[in-house]
Amino acid sequence: MATRAAVAAPRVLRRFFCSNSASSTFPFVPTPPAGAVPTPARPTAEPNTNLFVSGLSKRTTTEKLREEFSKFGEVVHARVVTDRVSGYSKGFGFVQYATIEEAGKGIEGMDGKFLDGWVIFAEYARPRPPPGHLNNNSPPFGRQ
Repeated sequence: MATRAAVAAPRVLRRFFCSNSASSTFPFVPTPPAGAVPTPARPTAEPNTNLFVSGLSKRTTTEKLREEFSKFGEVVHARVVTDRVSGYSKGFGFVQYATIEEAGKGIEGMDGKFLDGWVIFAEYARPRPPPGHLNNNSPPFGRQ
């Protein structure tokens, strides 16, 4: 049936019905130019003792987060960010190590690993922007 549709379709639409590799990716996956180097989606933060952990399960507690990350060094502080109303995890948290070396070991040991059945991601935390700093370049609210 697909072959009949491909034959009956105009030339422009044939690539949607074709199964060869050159045309099957046409509208969905753009091909990068030759020699292009992929760039990371976000710049990485400078190494520090504070880690940002994402991908946490709703069941993950602060104690469990501390316990898992303490296998790689001395954890000074650990916190799972929770919703104020429900009390469940928002899916991310922070872990602070005593030294930068231990923080690097924590990232190596836990990034991409399973915790409570979910794959978690660990990276160096970015510092908070100063108060009053707008994340986007829009004007502040109110009259101007």
